[in-house]
Amino acid sequence: MKVARGLLIALALSSLAGCAASTVSGPVQVTRFHLGAPLERGTVTVEPMPGGGPASLEFATYAAAVEAELVRSGYTAAPADTRGQYLAVVGFTRTTLEGPPKPPPFSIGLGGGGYSGGRGGGVGLGGGISFPVGKAKSRYVVATEMSVQIRRRSDGTVIWEGRAQTHADDKAPDAQANAAAGKLAHALFLGFPGESGRSITVK
Repeated sequence: MKVARGLLIALALSSLAGCAASTVSGPVQVTRFHLGAPLERGTVTVEPMPGGGPASLEFATYAAAVEAELVRSGYTAAPADTRGQYLAVVGFTRTTLEGPPKPPPFSIGLGGGGYSGGRGGGVGLGGGISFPVGKAKSRYVVATEMSVQIRRRSDGTVIWEGRAQTHADDKAPDAQANAAAGKLAHALFLGFPGESGRSITVK
């Protein structure tokens, strides 16, 4: 009996440890806009969003993920020190939250204000999520957002833009910048150019 009870206790502790070490990653919420006409292809240069400061090592992670998806979508990466026919302007944010995260408001749309994210549109972190460990603890959540605009260099026209958001337990692999960048870029360019104005969830 003592042996059996000891085995039960050991199994219970092992199960609790497994629960405490578990990690959770959310899906990606994506919204895209474009002009509706077939998109031209050509050489493209990836640059940071204006006002976002100089390109950093972290930006390079997101830029590389976006460039890889652009190439898969039919564009050609412009050689170094040359100007591509198109600009892919990339912005990103990473926020660490404790407890239920609230969806940050944002506006997206060609020309400045076509879509306002909210409960009805399905864009945002929505609903809140927490990762309890024990009775009085909750895990941290890393919320990551990426935005991309493709602009025609000759006249500055935005021909396509999109925004993607996701969240992950800070212990999950997807919370790392390189994994989050690849996940967001893949979802953002899935089925490129996508249906304009529609919000989708990519798991």
